[in-house]
Amino acid sequence: MPSRAKDWLRQAQHDLEHARHSLEGGDYEWACFAAQQAAEKALKALYQKAGAEAWGHSVYALLESLPEPFAADQALEESGKELDKHYIPARYPNSYPQGSPHEYYTRAEAERAAAQAERVLRFCESHLS
Repeated sequence: MPSRAKDWLRQAQHDLEHARHSLEGGDYEWACFAAQQAAEKALKALYQKAGAEAWGHSVYALLESLPEPFAADQALEESGKELDKHYIPARYPNSYPQGSPHEYYTRAEAERAAAQAERVLRFCESHLS
């Protein structure tokens, strides 16, 4: 089966653009979720290139389990941990005692998430080129 790494990477880039648009539109919870998705999909592109299988949605777990010779440093893994916190709570009201996700997310969180996703994306792109 041919590698789909380029397809995964293109979608990751598109998801990061979606995160930026959501950030500018004030949809901070969606910016955070899209940032998490961008990082996850960029990593899945890297796994595709390596001929390895990537399972799950945890950016941190994907970073931690990268096949050789693609090793992530601790700072990138920390970004993965923070991005993972946006996978469910950004979308589901039952993640909070009351209210909905859009009431809990802030611009600062969305800016951080987009920056972290961009770091993961650049890391992956550097190994995919």
